[in-house]
Amino acid sequence: MAFYAVYILEAHPTDIWTMQSNVKDNVLFASPKNDQERENVANACVRKLGIKFPAIVDGFDNTTEKAYTGWPDRLYLISSDGKVLYKSKPGPFGFKPDQLEGAIKKLPEVRAGFTNVVSVSSEQGANIGFFGLQGTAYQSIMGW
Repeated sequence: MAFYAVYILEAHPTDIWTMQSNVKDNVLFASPKNDQERENVANACVRKLGIKFPAIVDGFDNTTEKAYTGWPDRLYLISSDGKVLYKSKPGPFGFKPDQLEGAIKKLPEVRAGFTNVVSVSSEQGANIGFFGLQGTAYQSIMGW
């Protein structure tokens, strides 16, 4: 079982919609203009949030965001054959790691004891699952 974060879009870019919480936390980024800028913002967000698992950046064409409706953020459980086994409601209010944990525990390989499942609390929400992270609220990506 692998966990990934996917950086999709900047939620509150300074050139469009600045949130007071972003100002307070000094998490201020303009909308990236190209792939390199998007990677730089994603890298900064991963470090700022302390993401400890691999992260990737959606392309500038937003293919992943379009396919999985990751905006503003979501948790997904996807089988090895690509089937969506769990899809959270949109975050941040639909961001319920305990529900993803329950879906993981129902997997046959977990029930058979082949995979360890770590208990997840809502404070660790950014630490589980495949999910689209958007903006500075839950950003991530690239395996740094």
